[in-house]
Amino acid sequence: MLTRKPIFDELRALLGRGLTQAEVESMDAAIDAAEGIIVVRPPKPKGRQINAAGERLIKSFEGLELEAYPDPATGGEPWTIGWGHTGGVSRGDRVTEEEADDLFDNDTDRFEAAVERLAPKATDNQFAALVSFAYNLGEGNLEKSTLLKKHNAGDYAGAAKEFPRWNRANGKVMRGLTRRREAEAALYLS
Repeated sequence: MLTRKPIFDELRALLGRGLTQAEVESMDAAIDAAEGIIVVRPPKPKGRQINAAGERLIKSFEGLELEAYPDPATGGEPWTIGWGHTGGVSRGDRVTEEEADDLFDNDTDRFEAAVERLAPKATDNQFAALVSFAYNLGEGNLEKSTLLKKHNAGDYAGAAKEFPRWNRANGKVMRGLTRRREAEAALYLS
């Protein structure tokens, strides 16, 4: 973790004055973002948590939908709502943004725990990429994947090459899944 005191000391010297609370909070947020620290979700009492890059990746591909919508590949099940939540969702369901955020937190908690169990040795970005993969495809698909086998064997380049293989839904290549797998592989290798 970056030591912040030298940064704030330098800012005070440059400005020739102390910093306001708003300036301190703004700088804290900028440093957190640069370090990839999650500032949106409170830290969990135990277990790993995805970094900001992983959260942005998942949310950018899932998008926020406050009304349930059908799966793009099937035109029906599974119905999805919020930030890609599928459990117990039916046509016509609606959520608020706050409820969608709560669903996201619960879903990521579940997949973070699964990835921590299945891939105990991972960098922060590898962990985040694997959580995104599981969030989208499910724990079972990650668990049986060659991607996970290669990762756990320490073949990280080989594991990264496995992401693009998972770009189909209902047997069809999906452009959005292709882009998501490319983004996950890039995050995994960074």
